[in-house]
Amino acid sequence: MRIGRCLKGGIFFVFVSLVLSIAFSALAEEKTTKGVLMASTIGPVDAGLVDFLEAKFEEETGVRVRHVAAGTGAALAIARQGGVDLVMVHAKKLEEEFVAAGFGTKRYPIMYNDFVIVGPSNDPAGIKGIKKAREAFKKIAESKANFISRGDKSGTHMAELDIWKIAEITPEGEWYKVYENGAQGNTATLLYTDSVNSYTLIDRATFLGCKDKIKIAIMVEGDEALLNYISVIPINKEKFAKANYEGAICFINWMSSPATGQKLIKDFGVEKYGGSIFFPNSDEWNKK
Repeated sequence: MRIGRCLKGGIFFVFVSLVLSIAFSALAEEKTTKGVLMASTIGPVDAGLVDFLEAKFEEETGVRVRHVAAGTGAALAIARQGGVDLVMVHAKKLEEEFVAAGFGTKRYPIMYNDFVIVGPSNDPAGIKGIKKAREAFKKIAESKANFISRGDKSGTHMAELDIWKIAEITPEGEWYKVYENGAQGNTATLLYTDSVNSYTLIDRATFLGCKDKIKIAIMVEGDEALLNYISVIPINKEKFAKANYEGAICFINWMSSPATGQKLIKDFGVEKYGGSIFFPNSDEWNKK
């Protein structure tokens, strides 16, 4: 299930609430007393990782987990209404605000991948091979080369804004365009960016999944600023009595374990892409 269109400001979140209330009604009909509902950032869903983890977890525990895909901002908005049992998101500032406000109990690091800056093969901004994302963004702005933003308060959008901030640039003008369907996710944004031969920031997993369909290529990669950390947060049962906190924690513990979820995350995509596309990052994994 996907949000169909990106709207601005408060209207966007009203739209999210209306559309996803229908989605959750359908999911709730499937949910058993042990079932878990999750709002997940779209990248791991598009990559197939979320479905894969849910299926493995159900196979091992008998607990059914189902998700709705939404950008991080939208996923947290859903959770603020008590519509899910946990969220999988990737925007630390928004996550911390969510927990501080009492909607979630704790951030649990689960995994990371990375963003890349992609663009046209003729590279009009001359950024190919630059080591720092902020320098690449400066050159894009200086050259006024077309740049596509998701513009939807997703984790990808927030990461993009962080880089503009580090570069001390406020992106504006005809060259900086917000994709009107950005809330459909990174795959839709990448395909659109390719169709208009522009630059954008995208996660590597999405790029690898689409590379045979597009002409634009990776221009900048490897900067620490491009690391993309993904966390899960269970919903606070004291705020939402119907939240399946126990089920959410069970799923989180399973994903966090080096013997189960973390190993599956590490191995996911290796056969297809020749290497991991998501990397384990739970506290338990890092203590090994």
